[in-house]
Amino acid sequence: MNIHTDRRHLLAAAVATPLWANWATRAAAHGEDADTLLYDGRLITMDDARPRATAMAIKGGRIMAVGSDDVRSLAGKATHMVDLKGACVVPGFIDCHNHPIGDVLLYETLVGNPFEVEFATIQSIIDKLRAKAAATLAGFWVEGFFHDDTKLKDGRQLTVDDLDKVSSAHPVMVRHRGGHTVFVNSKALALAGVTRDTPNPPGGTFDRLPDGRLSGRITDNAIDIVEEKGQRPVIDAAERARRSRAGIAHISAAFSRYGLTTVHHQGGDLAAIQDVRAAGQLKHRVSYETQGAMVDQMIAAGLKTGFGDDWIRLGATAEHTADGSFSERTMALSTPYAGRTPPYYGNITEPQDALDAWVQKVVRAGIQPNIHANGDVTIGMALTAFERALAKVPVKDLRPKITHCTLINESLLKRMAAIGAVPAPFTSYAYYNSDKFGFYGEARMANAMAFRSFLDHGIKVCAGSDFFPGPFAPLMGIQGMVTRTGWNGETWGANQRVSVLEAIRINTLNGAWAAKEEAIKGSLTAGKLADYVVLAEDPETVKPGALKDIKIIETVVDGRSQYRA
Repeated sequence: MNIHTDRRHLLAAAVATPLWANWATRAAAHGEDADTLLYDGRLITMDDARPRATAMAIKGGRIMAVGSDDVRSLAGKATHMVDLKGACVVPGFIDCHNHPIGDVLLYETLVGNPFEVEFATIQSIIDKLRAKAAATLAGFWVEGFFHDDTKLKDGRQLTVDDLDKVSSAHPVMVRHRGGHTVFVNSKALALAGVTRDTPNPPGGTFDRLPDGRLSGRITDNAIDIVEEKGQRPVIDAAERARRSRAGIAHISAAFSRYGLTTVHHQGGDLAAIQDVRAAGQLKHRVSYETQGAMVDQMIAAGLKTGFGDDWIRLGATAEHTADGSFSERTMALSTPYAGRTPPYYGNITEPQDALDAWVQKVVRAGIQPNIHANGDVTIGMALTAFERALAKVPVKDLRPKITHCTLINESLLKRMAAIGAVPAPFTSYAYYNSDKFGFYGEARMANAMAFRSFLDHGIKVCAGSDFFPGPFAPLMGIQGMVTRTGWNGETWGANQRVSVLEAIRINTLNGAWAAKEEAIKGSLTAGKLADYVVLAEDPETVKPGALKDIKIIETVVDGRSQYRA
């Protein structure tokens, strides 16, 4: 008997889950050496069969074994030995809602910080846009991105009067990072023929100043009326493709730097993602969520959720928008916003019958539906659409996704649990956007971004940063979920706090569940993909208010280092 091989066999049999037992056992029993072996660490596995471990072996891009010092028996002469020296290893973080606009980061004028809490001034915005206007032909749009209205040192909203100082020859638009409001100058309003007498369209508003003049702030369905006017530079197909590739490579590196190993992309240039992968520059796995005409193309081609491979796979649809924004105060509520005359309940951007028809169409095609619903009104509408579709097309284990799913109540929670809906609430908002919670008040915030309530109702809630509206740093999100305390020291909805381990699970295993990938990722389990993050400190031992500052030592995907500090 070969004692070394026998130990390998017993070890693999002990640590492998039934799904992967044959693979792990066969590799060990045949004397195959691990490619990489990590030891002397603190592993948080998210595997209930072995929640903690100190060592892990990797072979062929998959986890070969997880355990203690016995795992060292899987090492051979060529095995890369990694002494963790007490560092902590967690499964790779999964962001279940992200708009990966790397090309905007590279090529547009940024008037706010995409990644961190940082205050700007109105004058700094004017100065940046003036510089852009000086290099732009008259009549062409001048735009600024990543504006955050509560991150202004001036303590007031940007107005049409401010943006008129940029230019009278150019239409000017400042896009709120939340994606549901813009701020424009008089030139932009004039080009669109919008005056103080123009009525608000369904699902959108042209906001007014106290004196009745247009303020320049435009929300949701009203944005298109202004945006489609004016001129923009024509970029040829070759340059667009080049920028798309550069943008994907740029943001993929950023994802890896923050510990993300899988990201659910809201649309984007799928060809560019494939090109970046072929060039060896894709550092994260992609669950690609289709939108618009591409959903119909999927249906016509017979492509269903799950098509693809371990690196690029078709996921749910992109968020099908039913209402407005939390951060911009346009989400659809059952009770009116405070201080608004006439009473304002937010924006419903699609009626129930249209929502019903869309959901039924994608469910019949074998595609996982995904609806953007922030307010309690539209979460109810989304659930109604799902329930009606399932009554006509009784799909088993549909896992319909509700992106944001911000403001809930007991009735909505019960309905979600009954159909297995998967909410993807904001994660970094509790820290980053705490300065907006006062607009809603404690009573509402006690039921907003309700991670505790979801878990207590048996709902597999996942994590959605919603970048670009929110920063995508998973550790920032985890800190906010654990403390419910923001950058400004304010705590809102403390009843919705979760534990550190629960927050990690939401950002890992539950993220895999949301895309029906829990069999291959989300935990440090024998046979699963070798996607993990090495942290300088154990999240369970640091002070809760320091979670976001834990240093990421290394991000590994497919057993290969994608980022190293």
